[in-house]
Amino acid sequence: MSVSVRIPTILRTYTGGQSEVSAEGDTLAAVLDDLDASYAGIKGRILDEAGQLRRFVNVYVGNDDVRFLEDLATPTPDGVQVSVIPAVAGG
Repeated sequence: MSVSVRIPTILRTYTGGQSEVSAEGDTLAAVLDDLDASYAGIKGRILDEAGQLRRFVNVYVGNDDVRFLEDLATPTPDGVQVSVIPAVAGG
């Protein structure tokens, strides 16, 4: 399944400045693996050492936060948009 992945500004150094890239995979985990194969190191900025989503990174498949779906096992149908969004904190 081919999906588009929206890349936040902070991670665009991995994608040569591209704000949106294509990746393949039928689950979020597979999409992240494919993304890392094309843009080495990017997955390590999204997942922690245990292979789980980093605490301050939100990932959406379509309009849904994957933490409320199936996390890394969330299906990624053909043509869906995956958005990686770093959490913003401040006061």
